[in-house]
Amino acid sequence: MLRSLNDLKGYAIRETDGTIGQVKDLYFDDEAWVVRYLVVDTGSWLSSRKVLISPIAIGQSSWADEILSVSLTRDQVKHSPAIDTDKPVSRQHEMEYLGYYSYPYYWGGAGFWGAGVYPGAMLMGVGFAGSGAGHITARAAEARTTRESAQHQNDDPHLRSGNAVMKYDIKASDGDIGHVQGLLLDEETWAIRYLIVDTSNWWLGHQVLIAPQWIKNVSWPDHTVSVKLTRQAVRDAPPYDSAVILDREGEIRLHKHYASARYWADEVKTENPQFRLVKSAAPAAIHKNV
Repeated sequence: MLRSLNDLKGYAIRETDGTIGQVKDLYFDDEAWVVRYLVVDTGSWLSSRKVLISPIAIGQSSWADEILSVSLTRDQVKHSPAIDTDKPVSRQHEMEYLGYYSYPYYWGGAGFWGAGVYPGAMLMGVGFAGSGAGHITARAAEARTTRESAQHQNDDPHLRSGNAVMKYDIKASDGDIGHVQGLLLDEETWAIRYLIVDTSNWWLGHQVLIAPQWIKNVSWPDHTVSVKLTRQAVRDAPPYDSAVILDREGEIRLHKHYASARYWADEVKTENPQFRLVKSAAPAAIHKNV
């Protein structure tokens, strides 16, 4: 199911011996467009210190009750590496954080999370839809830890604040569309599936969805997202209504409109390596001729 970042803010993070705090923001990977950490305000018990919580730690949760359960203790969180959430998080800081919790590195694999699609599978040593290959992959990843630490410690940071991208301008190939109003996240993979775009400055009273794969480039200094779509194609697309749950049927209509490949087909191939040998059809251009 898809969840809005705006709705996620304020969710309680509950661990084995109490509540850690509330979600205030998130960091997403600007290459894979996947949420890597939740920024959690700990409140009075830890002097309102902000800490990072990885989706790797999140287990069965009560989304309806706005509670995310994690396999951590308060003591673990209290002694976790200090990270200034007002500054970019470097790869070196990430490695310190992941090492503290004994989490494997999420980068370097073919999937969102190592070799797989789901963050929890990394913690359990399960990948490729539950096959034994995931366990072997996890052990091999541990063996590479020392080498990768040296290799990646100077990597450029690719984590972006979800709050910071709000109000970013969205530009089509032939003009402005609007600005980012929100993000829709997949609660299982933690991938950002769509940007919610408010078109009120151009098309009053409408919201539309833009998938990351339709983005041409992002100018982070200029706070601008350019997309491979025309204004007319966006105007003709199925509208988005935040009061209505976006189901798979609605997503199919949206992707069909833009003649775009569907992300869930790619995830099937990631989880089942035997499917990778099947040559998929090249996706059609997502410009709509008018």
